Amino acid sequence: MIITTLSENEGPGTAAERLRRALDICLVCLAVLFLGPLLLLVAAAVWLESGGPVLFRQVRIGKGGRHFCMYKFRKFHADAGSAGSPLTLKKDPRLTVVGSILAATKLDELPQLWNVLRGDMSIVGPRPESLAFADCFQNGWEDLLRFKPGLIGPCQIMFRNEADAFPGNVAPDQFYRAVLFPLKASIDLEYFKTRTLTGDLIIMVRGALAVGGYVPPPHAGLKAIKLEPQVRAARPGASPASV
Repeated sequence: MIITTLSENEGPGTAAERLRRALDICLVCLAVLFLGPLLLLVAAAVWLESGGPVLFRQVRIGKGGRHFCMYKFRKFHADAGSAGSPLTLKKDPRLTVVGSILAATKLDELPQLWNVLRGDMSIVGPRPESLAFADCFQNGWEDLLRFKPGLIGPCQIMFRNEADAFPGNVAPDQFYRAVLFPLKASIDLEYFKTRTLTGDLIIMVRGALAVGGYVPPPHAGLKAIKLEPQVRAARPGASPASV
């Protein structure tokens, strides 16, 4: 069994970096081979319900703070534009019928296989943030930008149903900045600073299970996380630094 530690600090061009990149390319090719019909089916469903465009493009923050264009299947109405919250909320009125299914199953993320093939993302990595939350990368959280963002990671599994975590009495954007972003960033930093190839493979398996709706213990759901103190701190007038 290979227990190779693949640290991002080893820099580009190292054996570890080349190994991860080769694995990403192989997995993307296999995924497209087996998921090709599903990709076409989802694209057809989006088009038949609300026309084009089928894909949603958004600038995200990548490794080193570099900006790149990330792709998803469009789950909002075509005329939704960029207005509204940068977060997808539970029962979001911008969601189409097909979009609701895509959001629940995470199938909207499949076009990011192209981002992995391009090298913008990796299969396993921290979730890339939108520019709306660029201000979150400070006070130590900028260390996350040392790692290439990914499709799957510990937080994508633990927060499989992230929309359920937002309380109704706090602005979603403020709650995300004060509570969810620091929580997810601390989890990601703990994992990715000491990641191993074996650990990444386990993350991939657990990610596949999470897409199917099963989040393995001990991260069986967000209800187990005691958020009440953070919720109070995230209310208007409270400082995010106090969380």
